[in-house]
Amino acid sequence: MKSDLGNVMNQEQLKEKRNQSNEKKVCAEKGPVTDELIERMNRWWRAANYLSAGQLYLLDNSLLKEPLTMDMIKKKIVGHWGTVPGQNFVFVHLNRVIKRYDLDLILLSGPGHGGNFLIANEYLDGSYSEIYPNVSQDIKGMKKLFKQFSFPGGVPSHCAPETPGSINEGGELGYSIAHAFGAVFDNPELIAAVVVGDGEAETGPLATSWHSNKFLNPVTDGAVLPILHLNGYKIANPTIFARMSREEITDFFHGCGWEPYFVEGNEPLAMHRLMAETLDKVIEEIQEIQENARKNNDTKRPRWPMIILRTPKGWTAPKIVDGQRIEDNFLAHQVPIAMEDDHNLKLLEEWLRSYHPEELFDDEGKLFKDIAELAPEGHKRIGLNPHGNGGKLLKELKMPDYREYGIDVKGHGEIDAQDMSRLGEFVRDIIRLNEDNRNFRVFGPDETNSNRLNAVFDVTDRVWNLERYDTDDHLAPYGRVMDSMLSEHMCEGWLEGYLLTGRHGFFATYEAFARIIDSMAAQHAKWLKVCRDLP
Repeated sequence: MKSDLGNVMNQEQLKEKRNQSNEKKVCAEKGPVTDELIERMNRWWRAANYLSAGQLYLLDNSLLKEPLTMDMIKKKIVGHWGTVPGQNFVFVHLNRVIKRYDLDLILLSGPGHGGNFLIANEYLDGSYSEIYPNVSQDIKGMKKLFKQFSFPGGVPSHCAPETPGSINEGGELGYSIAHAFGAVFDNPELIAAVVVGDGEAETGPLATSWHSNKFLNPVTDGAVLPILHLNGYKIANPTIFARMSREEITDFFHGCGWEPYFVEGNEPLAMHRLMAETLDKVIEEIQEIQENARKNNDTKRPRWPMIILRTPKGWTAPKIVDGQRIEDNFLAHQVPIAMEDDHNLKLLEEWLRSYHPEELFDDEGKLFKDIAELAPEGHKRIGLNPHGNGGKLLKELKMPDYREYGIDVKGHGEIDAQDMSRLGEFVRDIIRLNEDNRNFRVFGPDETNSNRLNAVFDVTDRVWNLERYDTDDHLAPYGRVMDSMLSEHMCEGWLEGYLLTGRHGFFATYEAFARIIDSMAAQHAKWLKVCRDLP
């Protein structure tokens, strides 16, 4: 009897262990937003903030296991802090919705700098170490992570090509929204979340790009989720959007065809809950729009949701340094604490310790498991999403034989032909050959006809998702030609986003107007040059 009873108890214990194991496999993010989940997300955020600050300052003593000394600090501190905590906040919340809704999502960082935020989060989710095994998830790897940032022979201070999953560098401001829309054209399952800096929002290209939603087809394209980050200041001045009333901001974005949702505050746990609730609303709204469009072939332009995130500039930085306000002020924009000598050493150490790294990383420097489990798995991680590493998705473009478009000129004046017209026929046939793949588009500002490329309209239309008249020329929700917006910046930005996510296209404009985007083309060429040297 004792033996039988023991067997029964062992079976019950095994069953209970299996149940507990199964419970652990349940994705917490798919359930309600509990206090426990918010606390874990807050710890991820603290870890990301700590790693971001460490990249600015530290050469050694990565986990502060001993008091800081000046020889542990970088001699020349280069980088930005002001935008970083807010972007870290966004990242952990995007992790949650990726898991909750099983999303295919990439993130574009629009602010000009703050690349330490993306590196920090990709280090936390393991993707950075997978790409760069020498930056391992331990104390040794953390030391390398810190030293390499904005350091000779290291990595840049912005979201450069070296940063996994990045398709927007931000060095020349204004193109993040355009790149995001280029990424989601012909990518119906993709969401491109974009952090738009409120300083960046004052540039001409970014101000124009809010109208990109007029060229998005909810049936065949993905969705862009702008997150306008109002942290209040540029490098030395307040930002315009941050000093506008909520009513005025709402009116502005309603006029541009967006539905803004506000997430505002500075108390972390309350902000986490508000952001989680708001993101759920926004993602579900995007999915409802797409479901309706695709079930009913409804190409009518919806009012897409966006988020207005208002947090303090340099959130969690020291409030006062050398008698000057830092957090929630323009002085948090770059390096919050100057370290020319040791008079601020104690303050720096107190700031770094305020994140309590001992509660985030074990003695070997590895992120505690309950925090690490917040990350999506595999290619669902933002840094490893194939759309952010477009070469993995690239399909070779089917090309006609260019020799078939030559003109046999036998005598002077015998042939009436134009080179651009023949090029139009060549491009027309490229479109026809690649229609099944839907991976080729023509971009240019209102000039396809005047550039004599109008043969393309034998097989396709211009994309247009506003009201249409009978007298319009080849305007439709579906099409391969993106020339209905008179903005060189926008067309070039759309093209860059389209190319960097693994597709093909070209930009056509008058020679005189090409100078408008020559700096964009140069920046894109520099990006590709760096990519050639990356594994």
